[in-house]
Amino acid sequence: MRCAQVVLVVEYDGTRYHGFQWQAGLSTIQGELEQSLQRICEQKGRVMAASRTDAGVHAKGQVVSFWTESTLSTMAFVKALNYYLPDDIAVKEAYRVTNDFNVRRDALSREYCYYILNSRIRSPFYKTFALFMPGMLDIETMNKACQFMQGEHDFVSFATSLDDVRSTVRNVHKAEVSKRGDFVIFRIESNSFLRHQVRNTVGLLVRLGLGKIGIADFYDIMEAKSLGSAHPMVSARGLWLTRVNYSKPLGEWSENL
Repeated sequence: MRCAQVVLVVEYDGTRYHGFQWQAGLSTIQGELEQSLQRICEQKGRVMAASRTDAGVHAKGQVVSFWTESTLSTMAFVKALNYYLPDDIAVKEAYRVTNDFNVRRDALSREYCYYILNSRIRSPFYKTFALFMPGMLDIETMNKACQFMQGEHDFVSFATSLDDVRSTVRNVHKAEVSKRGDFVIFRIESNSFLRHQVRNTVGLLVRLGLGKIGIADFYDIMEAKSLGSAHPMVSARGLWLTRVNYSKPLGEWSENL
């Protein structure tokens, strides 16, 4: 029977998971997806993610792919997976794509948001989805620092480890801080990210926003190109993978099937 590639758009609350990637004896997003697919397709197989999120990180637009001999329709995959998956993981869309599509290699960029509850009073409703920060943040100064990051730069200062990384240069398409009600939201889009790059970036931006460092200090830390010098790293709870971008909509990768 012919094997075909299927792509899923997935959202999840990462609070109780040890990240996306499968780990023996631990709950992971990949493990839950593969277990559910095995029940549906009666075959074992790996799923590949466009961006491997860490423990506690959430996603609204994660993209994963897998190979299957099943002839189920894409809508049947969505319904069946959502039946078997736990209620903190959901499949939003499914597509059959051409064999040459690679969910990771063909991704042009990934977009992340980090949510900060910038209020004097904490909220029990957002304790797992946003960082609580009672000190008021200087949004204007934080945005000045964001301008430094846009474009192609060496971001090794914002990484915590360099496991098999060939280059620490990344191309940041967009970086900005905005305020919505009590929330301060950091948005960043890049071709890819170093390990903990976003969380270390937010940590340094928070120090800047609280007046603990100046704008020149931020620039010097970035230009130092010294592993881990941007710290402390903020909690994973406020980090969301919001979108993975490709050269065309996912549905159009199936046009030759």
